[in-house]
Amino acid sequence: MADKREEKQTGEEGFPGFDPQSVESYMVKDPAALAVNLARALEHVGQAASQWLDAREAGDPVDPSADPVTDMVKTLSEVAQYWVSDPKRTLEAQSLLFSSYMGIWTRTLSKFAGQEVSEPEDLPRDKRFAHEEWVKNPFFAFLRQTYQVTASWAEKLVGEAEGLDEQTRHKAAFYVKQMTAALSPANFALTNPEVYRETVASSGANLVHGMRMLAEDVAAGGGELRLRHTDHTKFKIGENLALTPGKVIAQSDLCEIIQYDPSTETVLKRPLLIVPPWINKFYILDLTPQKSFIKWCVDQGHTVFVISWVNPDTRHAAKDWEAYIDEGLDFALETVEKATGEEKVNAIGYCVGGTLLAAALALHARQKNSRIASATFLTTQVDFTLAGDLKVFVDEEQLAAIEKQMHKTGYLSGSKMATAFNMLRASELIWPYVVNNYLMGKEPMPFDLLYWNADSTRMAAANHAFYLRNCYLDNTLSKGEMKLAGEVISLKDVKIPIYNLATREDHIAPPRSVFKGSSLFGGRVEFVLSGSGHIAGVVNPPEKQKYQYWTNGKPVGEFDAWLKKARETKGSWWPHWHAWIEKRNRSRVAARKPGGDALNAIGDAPGTFVLERV
Repeated sequence: MADKREEKQTGEEGFPGFDPQSVESYMVKDPAALAVNLARALEHVGQAASQWLDAREAGDPVDPSADPVTDMVKTLSEVAQYWVSDPKRTLEAQSLLFSSYMGIWTRTLSKFAGQEVSEPEDLPRDKRFAHEEWVKNPFFAFLRQTYQVTASWAEKLVGEAEGLDEQTRHKAAFYVKQMTAALSPANFALTNPEVYRETVASSGANLVHGMRMLAEDVAAGGGELRLRHTDHTKFKIGENLALTPGKVIAQSDLCEIIQYDPSTETVLKRPLLIVPPWINKFYILDLTPQKSFIKWCVDQGHTVFVISWVNPDTRHAAKDWEAYIDEGLDFALETVEKATGEEKVNAIGYCVGGTLLAAALALHARQKNSRIASATFLTTQVDFTLAGDLKVFVDEEQLAAIEKQMHKTGYLSGSKMATAFNMLRASELIWPYVVNNYLMGKEPMPFDLLYWNADSTRMAAANHAFYLRNCYLDNTLSKGEMKLAGEVISLKDVKIPIYNLATREDHIAPPRSVFKGSSLFGGRVEFVLSGSGHIAGVVNPPEKQKYQYWTNGKPVGEFDAWLKKARETKGSWWPHWHAWIEKRNRSRVAARKPGGDALNAIGDAPGTFVLERV
């Protein structure tokens, strides 16, 4: 009996702890078929490489200053200089890493010997390594632990390097995270147990499918990789997205104005104007009827108007922030008054649309324009001191390169912004899809939110340059130094009621940044913190009963102190916001048809501007 137990523990391969069936799953079954499929996969890789090279041969020479790799090397060189300039520091850094490696090696040998081994508690939990083989199999466990220890060590070197200015340290930490995310053993076929086993089981068919998708995605991006996050064939705007009934009732060079059909007999007297970001399209607030914030507002009795921004091209190169206020926001306010007869409106600004709205309110205050009676900001920054990782991409050198690039075309390509946003969450929005699509050979699942996320837009050169310089680089709006229409504007002049929503896990408008900006307004601000992130924390229908929100009155003091005393409420913030709106004016009138008696419909919602793709 003892011999049989020993035989079972040792396994057929002679290594303690190995399950023979597990070993079997890593053995090549059909070498000939695998060789053929690897050749076919390499053929698709060659097609992708040709697309990539052709785009560069046909285009302008690459400006090294505009290459993020150049900035990464320059930044990380400053960190390296600190550690190599002193032999003692160099030895300390190396000793720290090698001692960790020795611990991993010792545990791995013990596991090969069939002993139960517990891992250090300080190793981070990472969903990229959720498969059981990353723990059970000594080889993959060794790879995972070595990677995690090395990644933590590299981040520690950045954190402990002295003599770095705040921006350089921030950039170095960001670039190290990008490098460690890219070099994860989960991202390579031979070091990912799931991919390896799939390759063996399918004789490499997964790589054929995956490399074909890679070639298709490079072709779709015009020589740049356009990573697919969802099955785009399953969605179409106006058919299963952006379905709330309404009419386009006005149009300028920069936008279409949509008014939605009422669904109640009476509506709030004060109309609602939504100012979405122009970096993405407005239908994030009208994805499906079940998720639509716009439809929900209509059903509560709001007369809803939405600005649908143009997807700019060369013709819009000179359209700056003043133009976006004049031909966008102010044009919309005039349209609302014509359609409803109401001069006063409630306004909502989302993300950069909220930043534009805040600047417009400060300008309106100087111009004695009181059309906007209350403002709601959704994940909006007006003070960019704590703006997070997006600041990595904005310094004088990088901004000058971006402006030079935009000067050639009149706009910034939507793919550039999409890449930047994906890099903020590379471990969630880049590498899992590289593994799933190109290594596992699987089509991504249909997901409306990720379809919207990939539906990127261009940025008009003058508008984008003004935004980056005045907000991210110089922070002029928070300092009371921004100049618009010949006026130096100040948010202290904005005294109307404000509802300011942040989301707890936001990587674009961090909650501390939104909280800090609340103190800049001259009137009363209701600060609310929602659970989840930049999108899911906003698009959270009450029926789903997901997440939560926190309230605590005025946003004074430090964010952490405010949150500690805040009241948590389960579910969506939408009803809380609606009650806040009604508290200021609950008067109602008969439901209004789009355009009223003054404006004729140009077309049906969601209009035509939203349909143009990059």
